Amino acid sequence: MISIIQAAGWPIWPLLVCSVVALALVIERFSSLRPARVAPPRLLDEVLTLTRSNLPGPDVVNRLGGNSALGQVLAAGLRSVIAEPRITEEALRQSLEGAGRIALHRLERYLNTLGTIATAAPLLGLLGTVVGMIEIFGAQAPGTALAAGAGANPVQMAHGISIALYNTAFGLIVAIPSLMFYRYFRGRVDEYALDLEQAAERLVPHLMRFAVRTPA
Repeated sequence: MISIIQAAGWPIWPLLVCSVVALALVIERFSSLRPARVAPPRLLDEVLTLTRSNLPGPDVVNRLGGNSALGQVLAAGLRSVIAEPRITEEALRQSLEGAGRIALHRLERYLNTLGTIATAAPLLGLLGTVVGMIEIFGAQAPGTALAAGAGANPVQMAHGISIALYNTAFGLIVAIPSLMFYRYFRGRVDEYALDLEQAAERLVPHLMRFAVRTPA
């Protein structure tokens, strides 16, 4: 591996940095986008059961908010009803939508960075290719020897070719998995966004039972 890096020249170092950052982001997103940390399957049913007859206390709501992204959204709805017993359905929906946007923003964290790496890695590989081509042309002797095809430095030409090929290949090696994981995580986030929206829709009529109706 060290010999490959040495043969690829300095242009491969930015690609190595990108590969390390991409790997760290993929591991972090796999950990953060687990269902248990975003939308536990039975959490909504447990909240509906818990609030069937009365609203929970602040401690329970705070624990719910720290449970997951879905818990944050549900806790925001509960806090709104507890804080304002005369809350309207529109105001409750706005509270849930605001909490949902915050949760969605956290779910999308680092995805733009991963997408940027997927886009930039082939360009960095192309930069290495250009540097390699410059090395190849630099291996040609000036003047008439260039026209005659003589005077070339084989070692320098081989070095230029290795720079071009290694950087092109490594750029694709970094870009392809980064793009695949970016698309995968983007799909996961979209699915979670739909789950949060559906949970909020189920929670609104349930919580409105506790709202105090104002006389017309």
